[in-house]
Amino acid sequence: MPFRRLSVLPRTLGARPSRLLSGVVFGYSMLAFAPSASAQASRIAMPTGESELRDSVALFTTDRAALLRRWTVEYSPARRERLHAFYTDWRARLRRVDFGRLGQEGRIDYVLLDHRLRAELAKLERERTLAADMAPRVPFASVITGFEEARRRFDAVDAPAAGRALARLAADADSLTKVVRAKRADTATRAERIVALRTVSWLGDLQTTMRNWHRFYGGYDPTFTWWTADPYRRANEAITKYARAMREEVVGQREGMEEPIIGDPIGAQGLAEDLEAEMIAYTPAELIALAEREFAWIEAEQKKAAREMGHGDDWRAALEAVKQAYVPPGEQPELVRRLAREAVAFVTERNLVTVPPLADEIWRMEMMSPRQQLVSPFFLGGEIIQVAYPTDSMAHDDKLMSLRGNNPHFSKATVHHELIPGHHLQGYMTARYATHRSAFNTPFWTEGWALWWEMLLWDQGFATTPQDRMGMLFWRSHRLARIIFSLKVHLGEMTPQEAIDMLVDRVGHERANAEAEVRRSFNGSYSPLYQAAYMLGGLQLRALHTELVGAGRMSNQQFHDAILRGGRVPIEMVRARLLGTPLTRDYRANWKFIQ
Repeated sequence: MPFRRLSVLPRTLGARPSRLLSGVVFGYSMLAFAPSASAQASRIAMPTGESELRDSVALFTTDRAALLRRWTVEYSPARRERLHAFYTDWRARLRRVDFGRLGQEGRIDYVLLDHRLRAELAKLERERTLAADMAPRVPFASVITGFEEARRRFDAVDAPAAGRALARLAADADSLTKVVRAKRADTATRAERIVALRTVSWLGDLQTTMRNWHRFYGGYDPTFTWWTADPYRRANEAITKYARAMREEVVGQREGMEEPIIGDPIGAQGLAEDLEAEMIAYTPAELIALAEREFAWIEAEQKKAAREMGHGDDWRAALEAVKQAYVPPGEQPELVRRLAREAVAFVTERNLVTVPPLADEIWRMEMMSPRQQLVSPFFLGGEIIQVAYPTDSMAHDDKLMSLRGNNPHFSKATVHHELIPGHHLQGYMTARYATHRSAFNTPFWTEGWALWWEMLLWDQGFATTPQDRMGMLFWRSHRLARIIFSLKVHLGEMTPQEAIDMLVDRVGHERANAEAEVRRSFNGSYSPLYQAAYMLGGLQLRALHTELVGAGRMSNQQFHDAILRGGRVPIEMVRARLLGTPLTRDYRANWKFIQ
């Protein structure tokens, strides 16, 4: 059935056409910054007005979510084709918009939606390549995909044919298992291990799909159950054995072992595509050089703090002393409460950002379980801050590592990152303003915002002791290391083990925490640039802050409030909102934010 075409701009353009001709409504309303006209001319106007494309972006988001609920089978060619048609159709609909009649907010949404559509089409092509790499290892994938997609089309099931297909699938999986078991595990190349790890994950998804398909008919259709019960059981067991063989003989993970850190590098082309999608107009080499430059500043500050602490230039000894200054078990919640109150008082007394009373009222605290701390040994946050600290069931060494890694001086730099003015305030505001722009969410805005506050509060004197400065510098060096190892691993210029060594030797991480960090970065669900986005987003906001607040064109409060009310968008588009940057229909990122 062809995709039903809708109006490009439901309600917005048709309902209020006169607004498109008004420079007042969709331009900028000047606030009374200074008494003189010349002073006002140098100031930046606060963005006001509503985007004409707000409803269209919301419609795209809702329709896409609906399609993804319908087309659920990963790596399915039919799913890929359907999404390609959806994104292509939306690009065509967008091109029919009269760009010249849009106000600045509408133009920003136009650019961002077109940008998002191009990025999604590029991801589909990358998925096609990944599927082709795995296809020889999963020749029966089309059988399981066909079962589920026929069910989704409400086709009548042919139970005898399904039973025969399941029996063949089981035999194929058994044959593949024998081939894999016949190989020596230590002969697998890194490339083979990368594809194998991805394949093991896909096999799990296919088993879930097959289970859902069989559960739909089993027990309701007696004929289906009669023909498929035993072949389904054997097929499921055969896939389980095959996945275990792949994991043990190719990936290199035996029973009871920690999953090896392998990752899935996307290469230079993939990084270029992802940087373009995030509106970062730099090459990986330029960003690595930026991180190294920032590292030099941090190392000088670490030595300065170490000297104040009586350790000379030995910043490692100073860092060790900071790690040892943990609070006793049971007292961490009170420390977090105190640090949270300190941060709120600091930013409000200095008029750095507006903190709605309700936002300060509703945040909560929960303690992490030992299992959670294996993956996330530090704080997680938002409206609920999740606190990592030892429990009585943890091994002694794990308890000590948690105490050391969550000491008061490290925590002083993370509590405000997670709560106010960081992620909690951010989430509170974006749930209430420009909500349609969740379609353009990017870690460069989300994580960059919280990281930027670490920089600004440093400049504002939030760290009052050399120990607090050491704690803040630790986290900044951690985020710089993420830029370097994220980009280099995906370029094939660094191994995961070298990334671990870097975190231990250059940042000062405990080795177990460094391993957890790198494993989470490359074996988890993070996008390739996610970990690099913390510091890079923060550096983008620092450059914009210098351009506007540093030049006296906005106050801190106006700057931060405008960012929060503008929604989740790439920082280059934050800049376009605040500066009124001229935008074109085919706008591409070009902002050089490196200072």
